[in-house]
Amino acid sequence: MDNISSHKHFILNGFNELGALRPVLFIPFSIMFVVSLSANSLLLYVVISERSLHSPMCILIAGKAFVALSIPLFFVPNMLLSFLFDWRGISLIGCLVQMNFIHFVGTFQTTFLVWMALDRYFAICTPLYYHERMALPGFLKFVIPLLIRNILMITMLVSLAGTLSFCASNVINHCFCEHMALVELACGKTAINSLVGLLTVFLIPVADVIFSTISYVVIFRSVLKSGTSGIKALDTCITHIMVMVISLIVALIAFLSYRIRSGLPVSTVVSFSTMYILFPSCFIPIIYGIRITEIRKHILRKLMFCHFVQTVPHA
Repeated sequence: MDNISSHKHFILNGFNELGALRPVLFIPFSIMFVVSLSANSLLLYVVISERSLHSPMCILIAGKAFVALSIPLFFVPNMLLSFLFDWRGISLIGCLVQMNFIHFVGTFQTTFLVWMALDRYFAICTPLYYHERMALPGFLKFVIPLLIRNILMITMLVSLAGTLSFCASNVINHCFCEHMALVELACGKTAINSLVGLLTVFLIPVADVIFSTISYVVIFRSVLKSGTSGIKALDTCITHIMVMVISLIVALIAFLSYRIRSGLPVSTVVSFSTMYILFPSCFIPIIYGIRITEIRKHILRKLMFCHFVQTVPHA
């Protein structure tokens, strides 16, 4: 009976409280989307096109830029169309596919922080073995376990959500198919879904941030013991820490707003949850482009060349 009455189509109702003002949201979110696409695409292009930037550190930064570029593509275009044309419908299959891509790719926002922390640890604490440990065969032993972890946890998360019956409301109070926003519409027991959701949070982003933090503590202790000779090497570490802190603050705000949503307007919770994805995607590539000297030089060179080509008169 549950299967017969279970909804197969849903309405993404994020920011519905704004009423006639809802289409105005197209402007700020489209600006953020363009900034995210432009900044991450430029960063990726510069790293890929310049052989001098094919170091492990820059390749990892490019990987993080690819993640930041990909996540908004899975939901922002649909969200913008919803603001303009009130297109809110999505099938259950479409919802689960979107959820899978957003959450799976999203896990690598913090997983890349782990790999970046390892890169800095090897470069500063074991410089003689850096190239050996950061070579692809050696580094894969750090990549594969975390990749398998992310795949297993997100597959379990989405699969469990797909087994639920939705016999009450089919209105999702969000702009995209977020896991708990869908699960709370289920008419059966969802304790296992909530448990796996919390387990996923602790095993992926929380564990990644803890490991990265411990790595940087060890790095700072090593540099302080070695004297002033290693101070310059901390510059890139500080950039990574800035990115980690920004990501952590935004994630914490989104997580807390969802857990205490009874005292907050629904649109505020949806806004925090959406900004958790969009805000880092916009500003993290800008931070790397400004803070990493090698990348900054090449970006400026590319921009100056483009300006020069545009100003040269054509025959």
